[in-house]
Amino acid sequence: MRISTNQIYEKSLNAMLDQQAGVNNTQLQLATGRRILKPSDDPTQSARILDLSQALATNHQYQLNADTTRYRSSLEDNTLGGVTDLLQRVRELTLQGANATQSNETRRSIAVEVRQRLDELLALSNTKDANGEYLFSGFQGQTQPFARSGTGFSYSGDQNRRYLEVGPGIQVAERDPGSEVFQKVRNGNGTFTSADNPANTGTGIIDPGSASNTYVTDTYTITFAQVLPTDPVTYTVTGAVSGVVVAAGTPYVEGAAMTFNGVTTNVKGTPANGDSFSLSPSTHQDVFTTLQNLVSTLEAGVSDPVGQTRLNNGINRALTDIDQGLGRMLEMRAQVGARINTIDSQKDTNDDFTLHLQSALSDIQDLDYAEAASRMNLQLLGLQAAQQAFVKVQGLSLFNFLR
Repeated sequence: MRISTNQIYEKSLNAMLDQQAGVNNTQLQLATGRRILKPSDDPTQSARILDLSQALATNHQYQLNADTTRYRSSLEDNTLGGVTDLLQRVRELTLQGANATQSNETRRSIAVEVRQRLDELLALSNTKDANGEYLFSGFQGQTQPFARSGTGFSYSGDQNRRYLEVGPGIQVAERDPGSEVFQKVRNGNGTFTSADNPANTGTGIIDPGSASNTYVTDTYTITFAQVLPTDPVTYTVTGAVSGVVVAAGTPYVEGAAMTFNGVTTNVKGTPANGDSFSLSPSTHQDVFTTLQNLVSTLEAGVSDPVGQTRLNNGINRALTDIDQGLGRMLEMRAQVGARINTIDSQKDTNDDFTLHLQSALSDIQDLDYAEAASRMNLQLLGLQAAQQAFVKVQGLSLFNFLR
């Protein structure tokens, strides 16, 4: 078998280039800290690295979503806390206004502060987050949710909640629509609301009352009668929807419980002949209207016992409506707090999973520096030997032998 000088030259050169490629590959591994530099280095483990990397990216997005949701939920909780403090202050002012020692002037002064609190409440309902989006507008983040509209208040957001996925199959609302927070508040005691007839001429003050589980939904009217001054005062209860007389000619005892169809209430004072009170099923009343009604009640002048009675009935309605608003804020804060707890728990789970993925990824792709350094030393020796052999082979020639 004849081996030409050119073949010897090419083989020596290829051996040297192979050694150089090995040194370069090891040097790149040391520089990057990665054992697998390209899929062809280890196709099976490369596919595993891709899966782990995608899982890490997904888990990272979960954490970003959790951070965003927690920020907005915390902002909502702080805002609702401000609303709660505000309503507590308005309740204190309402009790002050009910004091018999107050004059028309002092009650109007109280009404001024209630107006200021109403403006503050409106500002809280239009809170923005760090991105400039309204917190209580639902999906309409760039639309101011609440504004004055004539003598009332309007809501311009929608009814939707925005959800973000904070873990596999775990979606958490990042905010609540303002309609759920500020408008979905039942007036009265939550089941029915008591009101005096504006035409009453007596001094009867009706209690907000309560309802049992046997409550029959209807609009009830309690009408008092006293034909002659010497006659006893009696009352009749009629259901407006059913048309049924629930109680007829019942003797009136001041402060005594009136119980019928699951309703319990009482009237204090002395109702006049023909005076009446209504007990209507509760409806939703926004907290802005509650404060606006209170302002109107406090600003109404009192000049006689009938006016004082009308004021006291209005104050009682305001107190029950404010208590309903406070209850709604407490309910919403409980929901937000539960969301925050869910987010915190899921963030811990995500952190643990991230550590697990990073550990698995490190086991596959991270370089063993000691092994790589030892291998590189061997490869350098091999490269030096190949270079020296190439130099010697390069000088060989048949003409040198003939000489």
